[in-house]
Amino acid sequence: MSPAARKITEKLSDEALAAATGRGWADWFALLDARGATERGHTEIARHLVEAEGVSGWHAQSITVGYEQERGLREVGQSSTGDWQVSASRTVNAPADRCTAAFADEALRRRWLPDGELEVRTHRPGKSLTADWDGGTSRIEVYLTPKGDAKTRIGLGHTKLPDADAVAAYKEFWRERLAELKTLLEDPGSVT
Repeated sequence: MSPAARKITEKLSDEALAAATGRGWADWFALLDARGATERGHTEIARHLVEAEGVSGWHAQSITVGYEQERGLREVGQSSTGDWQVSASRTVNAPADRCTAAFADEALRRRWLPDGELEVRTHRPGKSLTADWDGGTSRIEVYLTPKGDAKTRIGLGHTKLPDADAVAAYKEFWRERLAELKTLLEDPGSVT
């Protein structure tokens, strides 16, 4: 198995995949090879897995991405359209409105995100935010999922990155920045 496919199979073990779908990674790869999936698009492969093989949508996407990476059709961090992107998430002990404010309010944002230029495009308090990053060379999307009154899951996507090196760098960058944001938001006197 290629290093790229190993990364996705680390997220979903062969045992977990087989328990959920009835087949492990090698069996799915062989089935897709026999179907000529290297000549088909991402959507067509995933749709086949759902409609013909009875795989749930989430597992169909995971299998398709793993297959595409294993067969060299895409790299880790590359979307099915060829764009480069990275995602990160963090659950914080803070209400969703405070989380949105940490992105939307420039003075507050500088306390946990001192580097990089983020220009807010859309802002739905407690729900989501989109922004241009570094003059619009890439885009940030933030989605908030409340987990009760005082806990929120922050999901961040950074799209339109130039290459795999940027994906690796931003994966670590956002992991560190969201950890800093968590610390800030969980300090009762830090955000009003």
